[in-house]
Amino acid sequence: MSSSSSSSEQPRVITCKAAVAWRAGEPLVIEEVEVSPPQPLEIRIKVVCTSLCRSDLSAWESQSLFPRIFGHEAAGIVESIGEGVTEFEKGDHVLAVFTGECGSCRHCLSGKSNMCQVLGMERKGLMHSDQKTRFSIKGKPVYHYCAVSSFSEYTVVHSGCAVKVHPLAPLNKICLLSCGVAAGLGAAWNVADVQKGSSVVIFGLGTVGLSVAQGAKLRGAAQIIGVDINPAKAEQAKIFGVTDFINSHDLSEPIPQVIKRMTGGGADFSFECVGDTGIATTALQSCSDGWGMTVTLGVPKVKPEVSAHYGLFLSGKSLKGTLFGGWKPKSDLPSLIEKYMNKEIMIDEFVTHNLAFGDINEAFELMREGKCLRCVLHMPK
Repeated sequence: MSSSSSSSEQPRVITCKAAVAWRAGEPLVIEEVEVSPPQPLEIRIKVVCTSLCRSDLSAWESQSLFPRIFGHEAAGIVESIGEGVTEFEKGDHVLAVFTGECGSCRHCLSGKSNMCQVLGMERKGLMHSDQKTRFSIKGKPVYHYCAVSSFSEYTVVHSGCAVKVHPLAPLNKICLLSCGVAAGLGAAWNVADVQKGSSVVIFGLGTVGLSVAQGAKLRGAAQIIGVDINPAKAEQAKIFGVTDFINSHDLSEPIPQVIKRMTGGGADFSFECVGDTGIATTALQSCSDGWGMTVTLGVPKVKPEVSAHYGLFLSGKSLKGTLFGGWKPKSDLPSLIEKYMNKEIMIDEFVTHNLAFGDINEAFELMREGKCLRCVLHMPK
């Protein structure tokens, strides 16, 4: 990394290494990129660790906005701050998050929602503040992903999309709370509000689905059924609380019939963690008449419309969606970190691989082949 400024001067452009996606589905290329200084209300972060989420993989395979720097589960250290930033200072340990909390919009003030109207999901590959990028290669812009872009040694984020963390919290573990683990726990606790003794079925046993299982177990669910097409998930899922495993490829009858038989009429809570709207319908069919709730967490690559017979809703079932498990990042993530530090929730068990940043394409292959939960990428020291 090189910089054209001294510590006594205002932040200036940094040159560092980043994994750049040039085309959909093609291997990422480690490139020298220029990272602009943080603008007003922004901070520049030295990324320490970043983990690969399935959303990164899906976007890399299917989207058309390139060149781009993916990555959104990340932890690092504040390198510099922009004008007007009072919450952070150089040297602070932080999590970067893909959805922010401005603290003043209707949703932030409502107490009912984490859908910040100012710093919500950014889909154009640009910064929230000025609709420009902070990355470039030889003067040409490189697009962001989810306003984080952590597959770079340095990145710039809005200060409302970062959370200050305790300096003793291990960054190589808590980076998972930037998305997947927090999303699953929140779906079980905040959205479904799983009750003691209830029955739960989870479709998709990746990091998000297994985090739902962990959350349901901690709430005292009596039966936690996991559904996946990967038989290797059967033993792995037990660690997080799954009591029964179903490989849907092995069934000779519709999944909802199997679930209803196992639960005595349908699950109290059903979670779709795959990103498949057809499975969202199956999940809705698998929950109980009268009170069954289905929560969908996955982000579909194709066919975004959900199709369901109106009779499912007349029978008293409900379908809810959630982003980031309902957590407000600045308000709520510190409490999750505290729970981890107190050994009240598991994070370490989700980290199946630790890789050097230069091996990022190996991480993508492991994810694509279903051979990992989370690969944590470690930046050069």
